[in-house]
Amino acid sequence: MSANIDAISAVRRSYLAEVFVSLKSAVNDPEGLAIRDGLRSLGYAQVEAVRAGKYLRVTLDAESTDDAHSQVAAMCEQLLTNPVMESYHVALTPLSDH
Repeated sequence: MSANIDAISAVRRSYLAEVFVSLKSAVNDPEGLAIRDGLRSLGYAQVEAVRAGKYLRVTLDAESTDDAHSQVAAMCEQLLTNPVMESYHVALTPLSDH
């Protein structure tokens, strides 16, 4: 019976982590300003502000949604973002069972 329990606990799932990274509000955003100015020069005078950021897609295996989120958060803190200047949001989608 313990072999069945081990097999169940070892089931892993693939997740798609969509990571949205943006500069913190206190940080100047010259790229956002350039985009705003470009839009205004194209006739979009109603554009008040633009903040630029980045979007990353990471596919990973994890034992649970919480495990996947913890792994991606660690990736963001260690490499994918600059925690001093940027904030991030993670959206997880289960892909399939293994």
